[in-house]
Amino acid sequence: MTDDQQLIESSESALQPEPELRNERREFFKAALGATAATVAGAGALSIATSASAATIADNDMGNFLLQIEYLVAQYYSFAVSGVGLPAAQLTGVGTAGAATGARQVTFTDPLVSQYAQEIAQDVAAHVAFLRTTLGSDGVTAQPAIDLGVTATSAFSKLAGAASVVTAGTAFDVYASDQNFLLGAFMIEDVIVTGYAAAAASITDRTILGQVLGLLSAHAHHASMIRSLLYAKGVATPALRTNADSISDVRDSLDGVGSDASKDLDHGISPTTVNGNLVSNIVPANPEGIVLGRSAGQVLNIFYLNSAAVSSGGFFTAGLNGAVKTSAVN
Repeated sequence: MTDDQQLIESSESALQPEPELRNERREFFKAALGATAATVAGAGALSIATSASAATIADNDMGNFLLQIEYLVAQYYSFAVSGVGLPAAQLTGVGTAGAATGARQVTFTDPLVSQYAQEIAQDVAAHVAFLRTTLGSDGVTAQPAIDLGVTATSAFSKLAGAASVVTAGTAFDVYASDQNFLLGAFMIEDVIVTGYAAAAASITDRTILGQVLGLLSAHAHHASMIRSLLYAKGVATPALRTNADSISDVRDSLDGVGSDASKDLDHGISPTTVNGNLVSNIVPANPEGIVLGRSAGQVLNIFYLNSAAVSSGGFFTAGLNGAVKTSAVN
């Protein structure tokens, strides 16, 4: 199989709360997405660990990795709220430069969704500018090619197809409605939060650590906005909750095994029962109430849509620029 494997449809649509059922479901999605056995260049790239030991990534390499995923989220919101992407001057640098393709403006119908989207768009564009300035002397990396399209073979559509948001092999247009836009944002934002959470553990410079924690906090607020909107709108439209749950399960099928009791690194948004009380599930936290973390390799498993060690695919069709570019083996 190639790195850009076709996804197949899952017949399930709701999160299973029991750990054994959730693990079975994760394995189902993993089989659906598939994994390449091919050995790719860069398979020995460094990655940080969420719990066990792993090689350390240099601070500037980690910064450039975070910049690469900021390009993805910033371009998504920029196009969605304005119809245009980031300024060209914010995209240059070391490595192979690529374009963000396939995106367009959303015609928002809910003023709250529009206002949230515009606020996040401003924040993440500022993140890109900040990281580029901070990393300038260390060789800031260029934006790689990013797939933000909505054809049947686009990354958004493949992830939606695997989660049965749409029939596998058909298009999912994240720009067609407020609800679709929120699901598209959900696909990305949670992953970035967990990536920042784990990245902070590898930073050795205290000044840079403070900056990374600030960026993590901003993304945590963004993800909470998205999860809260989907949860609230899910009262009238239950499919929003079950679709988000299924997207969460697909991500769990790709990123391997976590260290918490359920072995999950992802949570859906449907309410759960705690001590006999029905509670929301806005924060993707472990049993200690700590936000879950993913190594750089695990983040790339999801953004490449591949549970194997590969160097491109999914949202990043030509891979990343910089030293950190290979997904983990799960």
